[in-house]
Amino acid sequence: MGLTMSDRPDNQVQESAENIFAQRTAKVRELQDANLLPFGERFDNAEKIAAVRASYRAECEAGPPVRVAGRLMGRRIMGNAVFADLKDGSGRIQLFISKKEVGAEVFAVFKKLYDIGDLVGVDGGLFVTQTGEFSVKVRQLTLLSKSLHPLPEKFHGLTNVEQRYRQRYLDLIMNDDSRELFLKRFRIIREIRRFLEEKGFLEVETPMLQPLAGGASATPFKTYYEALNAEMYLRIAPELYLKRLLVGGFEKVYELNRNFRNEGMSRRHNPEFTMMEIYQAYGDCRTMMELAEELITAIALNVFGTLKIEHSGGVVIDLTRPWRRAAYADLVREKGGEDWFDVSREERLRRARELGLAVEDSSPDFEITNELYEKLIEKTLIQPTFVTRLPAPLVPLAKACRDDNSVVDVFELEINGQEIAPGYSELNDPIEQRRRFMEQYERTKQEGDQVGDKVDRDFLTAIEHGMPPAGGMGIGIDRLVMTLTGAESIRDVVLFPQLRIQK
Repeated sequence: MGLTMSDRPDNQVQESAENIFAQRTAKVRELQDANLLPFGERFDNAEKIAAVRASYRAECEAGPPVRVAGRLMGRRIMGNAVFADLKDGSGRIQLFISKKEVGAEVFAVFKKLYDIGDLVGVDGGLFVTQTGEFSVKVRQLTLLSKSLHPLPEKFHGLTNVEQRYRQRYLDLIMNDDSRELFLKRFRIIREIRRFLEEKGFLEVETPMLQPLAGGASATPFKTYYEALNAEMYLRIAPELYLKRLLVGGFEKVYELNRNFRNEGMSRRHNPEFTMMEIYQAYGDCRTMMELAEELITAIALNVFGTLKIEHSGGVVIDLTRPWRRAAYADLVREKGGEDWFDVSREERLRRARELGLAVEDSSPDFEITNELYEKLIEKTLIQPTFVTRLPAPLVPLAKACRDDNSVVDVFELEINGQEIAPGYSELNDPIEQRRRFMEQYERTKQEGDQVGDKVDRDFLTAIEHGMPPAGGMGIGIDRLVMTLTGAESIRDVVLFPQLRIQK
């Protein structure tokens, strides 16, 4: 017998939230007056509902004893018996609660003082009804926590998308697809750690509160450290600290943690996000390409059982190796013209504007080209593509290509029109690194800036002691989860995304 939220006897859907809250707090007092606990205590040895269902054997006519706990999701009162729907983190099961089995007093309390949304513990025997419904014949019922608010109505649920993000707990209660998506995220992260441990990588932790915002080009969040009388930053990347560990002799390291960038929010951007950065001494850009291919395909196979991931609009992402490799300049020429890099700056500006790009007369040449790439090319790269040989000014921490020092030996892994992972042949020449840092500082400095406030001199000192050649890569975990689950918004894969503050 399947139950629905519409089976509520008290017609809660029509009642106002304020009235329901008042009624339920009154029930709390009534329970307390009867020396019953409305917010109960520990409930040991409860089995998962999914495990209970899987273990059932039809030949056990008497019904094996079971002990389960979860949330009441529906009930139907039928005289001296009640059918109820119990849900835990693994699934649902029907309860059969009769006055004969639990006693008149307990049955009366259940009918009068229990509500949809309450958390309960149950002891009883497992059986299957004539209609094939797995059920528990309840012998003992324990109230574990009273719910003071009604759950959303089942058939409409949380129809407001923003409410789903703001009240994620309700989304997880009511929306099995949402719960399953986050379980997949947890499995993805577990698989990443398993894979890298087998490859000999060490998981490390580096500061999230930093005196300089380094390792990437982004606007940081600022704070103030009273004990040090110093301005500090939430990190935008862990890169410079992880490279210090390469200098110190840890040859294969990674960190899977949070980064913060004080920039816009969108379908693909959250100011607080999960990033994994990984470094391997004596490797290079190609080492990281191979690692990315191997890691992501292993996750897809071990977590999802397939290399073909369906997205909306009939798009299917095929992760079958090998993945495409394409030079940045070649992609630009396809969109901007074969002679894009040969024409005058004025002609590039004219073409860019003709293509609808917002570029300033004062924009550096590489920024004009990158605007073309980011706005018109990146979104077309649906199948996995390593975009290689990027302009050197875009990546100041990477080695130059030996055949052309105007580009660097890096890749950006693009899947479904968004960057999933950048990877580098890491720059380990401290003299060149200092020159690039100073060039970047001169290009971006504002009035009152000091070199020591913008350039990480301790990092330079560290690599002056000798940093091994290395490959490095960052993987945006939120975007990777989007790619592998078919989610279309980063807010769908972040448990508590940043939202505008409600007044």
